[in-house]
Amino acid sequence: MRPNTPSFFKNAILARIIMPDLATIGEFLEPIVLRERMVLQEPKRHLDHVYFIESGLVSQRIVAEGNILETAVIGYRGAVGAPLLLEGHLSTHQSVVLLPGRAHRIRVEDLRRVMNARPEIREYLARYVQALTLHSAQTGLCGVRHDREKRLASWLCLASDAVGAHVLPITHDYLSSVLALRRAGVTETLIRFEEQGLIRKTRGVLQIIEHKCLEQKACCCYKLITAAYVSSCSAPSAQATGKLAT
Repeated sequence: MRPNTPSFFKNAILARIIMPDLATIGEFLEPIVLRERMVLQEPKRHLDHVYFIESGLVSQRIVAEGNILETAVIGYRGAVGAPLLLEGHLSTHQSVVLLPGRAHRIRVEDLRRVMNARPEIREYLARYVQALTLHSAQTGLCGVRHDREKRLASWLCLASDAVGAHVLPITHDYLSSVLALRRAGVTETLIRFEEQGLIRKTRGVLQIIEHKCLEQKACCCYKLITAAYVSSCSAPSAQATGKLAT
């Protein structure tokens, strides 16, 4: 596959790559449909492919003794499996498709060769991995420091940004599971958001009506994580060093 311009891709990482780097990596990219609950990455296993997400949403989580803790959501701004290119060989996370969509995947060995031949591509991925690492760390801290309302508002805003849409086919049970919150508490908070005109909920679907107002309900983690992804897309000289917020 030889895309002619960076705008061929919606994925934010691929869209920033210019010719001839784009032509080099494009030779190895394979389009793929992401189906709901499709597992892209398993813990303690070698990764065969890196997935550049075009649409849909992927949940990156830690799984232990049957319990799930989500550490990040990955949409069109990111790539599943990218951290393993820069450090380690075995995955520490499980990555599962939450909302169906599309992606371009590339074999790990092919991408490593491309990065060696085109250092700019390595730099793009390294900056994304830095943002994703901060996202994961901040999510862990958020779980023990911030209240239910702030965490739910932050998750909804991050997920909406990741898919570039205000409609999220998400259930109360799912939010309760990945955020380690009581389902009754999740339902109570979402009802309050709806009464305030921030969201509209129907069976299995949440629609964000007032994104800006919901941002104001979110904890500081939302702004910090968002800033990290924005910084990863800026010129290297313009990047600021991210710090965990408490």
